[in-house]
Amino acid sequence: MITIKVPATSANIGPGFDSLGLALSLYLTLEIHEPTDSWKVFHDYGDSMPSDQNNFIVSTALRIAPSLKPHRLVVKSDIPLARGLGSSSSALIAALSMVNILDNKQYTKEDLLQIATKLEGHPDNVAPAIFGGAVAAYYDGTTVFHTPLHFPKSLSFVTFIPDYQLLTEKARAALPKDLPFKQAVAASAISNTLVAALAGNNIDTARHLIEQDQFHEEARAHLAPELTIIRRIAHQQNIIGTYLSGAGPTIISVVDETEAQRLMTAINLAQLPGKTYHLHTDLTGATVQTND
Repeated sequence: MITIKVPATSANIGPGFDSLGLALSLYLTLEIHEPTDSWKVFHDYGDSMPSDQNNFIVSTALRIAPSLKPHRLVVKSDIPLARGLGSSSSALIAALSMVNILDNKQYTKEDLLQIATKLEGHPDNVAPAIFGGAVAAYYDGTTVFHTPLHFPKSLSFVTFIPDYQLLTEKARAALPKDLPFKQAVAASAISNTLVAALAGNNIDTARHLIEQDQFHEEARAHLAPELTIIRRIAHQQNIIGTYLSGAGPTIISVVDETEAQRLMTAINLAQLPGKTYHLHTDLTGATVQTND
């Protein structure tokens, strides 16, 4: 058996729209078992998720390697669908990793990033899913440029996952078609300074800038009302650094380890519809393990 493990990811980290991402300690695992006459995918997603060659992982793999021989697959995942935690990206990386093994492609992680970004359209989820940690990345339509970012080990992530889904298409449709020049300049400056603050280990500045997004959060606020509520709760606890994860609706607060339980308790007292988790940075990214 071969086991592929891919972390959840949180894109944007506030103002880093479509360019910043972070790998988190929730995981999708794909087990590759014996060859079969046709693809058989076992999972816990219910009847709405295909269990044959139409399954997203299998269909993605077949786009890259159409002659790939069928196997029995088992998919397990802590990553909820359509919550802004990179569930589709984790499945995409699992599919490419499976192709790498079964078709002997010998892709490097850099190769996987280029292929995944072309399929996904932007690198903010797939880059941290592959490399782990936090990543800044830009795709110019041909090449992905990327560099790691630094989050101290003392920081963790209080993560509120609502009970409802928010499809990326709906969240994208809420965005403005353009931004006024003055606002675009401010948005770019905020994002640039956030990256510099993270690179320079200036975490206090970074946490303030995480809440200063000008690109997407205001336009999406009505789709994820918990953002305003949890940000207010965090401020009451003197905690700054709350943002909308990806397209939403998951809300993440960047906290010191010593602050995490206090904030989780305060959020839980608000009785919002969802669950609160204490997550950490995944520093490894996608892994492959062979079990005899």
